Formats: sequence, structure tokens, C-alpha cells
Amino acid sequence: MITRNKALEILHSNMESQNLRRHCYAVEAIMRALAKYFKEDEEKWRIVGLLHDGDYEKTKATPEKHTLLMVDWLKEAGETDEEILEAILTHNYAHLVDPEIGDKTARAPKTNLEWSLYCADELAGFIVAVALVRPDKRISSVTTNHILKKWKERSFAAGVNRKQIEMCEEKLNIPLREFIGIALEAMQGIAEDLGL
Repeated sequence: MITRNKALEILHSNMESQNLRRHCYAVEAIMRALAKYFKEDEEKWRIVGLLHDGDYEKTKATPEKHTLLMVDWLKEAGETDEEILEAILTHNYAHLVDPEIGDKTARAPKTNLEWSLYCADELAGFIVAVALVRPDKRISSVTTNHILKKWKERSFAAGVNRKQIEMCEEKLNIPLREFIGIALEAMQGIAEDLGL
């Protein structure tokens, strides 16, 4: 398995946007916390979180290529861990369709690792949005109740797929409030890296 330093090197050499990098750091922190929750390999889960969107700048115009490029870069870097590669692919499975035959080139998430990434990805953005509307714009002043209050306002962060996040209940057996709490605490722990 590649090291975090190598993962950062891959991320930073392919992603210039500070905000996109911060999103990757946020998902990394959440994934590490979820690995702890499930008593899984924290290093593996955090690498998946850190790199899940690493090719986004190069694939944003072609969503069907998103994650495929990252998996290629990882393989070139010597990564052979199928769990890591599959988790990164499955978080974009909705867009991974082979244009020649119309078939999906990636399957839907199956494992706790894959579903954790799928649910955490959208939640990270929602938590940042809540922090940015706080008077001090600090994540340290955000509570789970603040997030749940904004959750009900459909016009707030309207681009966030709430249903995707809510799948944490069915697929991970973690109640939404608890899932949000785990993610929020993880992100608060790296507030400086997030600029919040």
C-alpha cells in the first residue's frame, strides 16, 4: 500500500485548487474516523479518502472518466491493493458507463469501505457549507444540530445529494445523526488544514 506522503504527492501534482484539496483532506479525516468506528485499517481508509477525487480537475468535463484516471496513476505508482482501487472506482459508479456498449465499467459500492466513502463524500461538502454560514465561519462552532437544522432547508446547499448521505443508515447501520457527528468531529480535528 502506498504511503500517505506518496498519496499527497499524487494529489498535489494533479490538483491545483486549494478548495478541492481541502475537500480531499476532509474526506480523508472522515474516512479515518469511520475506519476507527468499524475497527478497520485507518491508513488504508484515509488513503482512499484523500485520493478519491484526485483526478477531478482533469476529468470534470468528462465525468465518465473520473476515478479511472486516479486508478491508473495509483497503479503506475505501484499500488496493487484492490480494496483501495475498487473503493475509489465505486464512489463514481453512477457515471462510469462504457460509451461503446453502454454498460457500467464499475459496480455499485458493496463493502463498508466503499459505502463509507460514497456517503462521506457529499457530507464533507455539506459540513463546509454549514461552517461558512456561521457568524465566525469556523467549523469549531458548528454542532450536529446546526447541520441537521440546515439539512431540512432544501434550498441550502441544494447541490448536495442528501439521499446519498442518508444511505449511511441502510448501508452502514449508522443513524444519520451519529454519522454526521463522526464526520463533524473528524473535520474539526483538522480545522487548520481546511481553512475553517
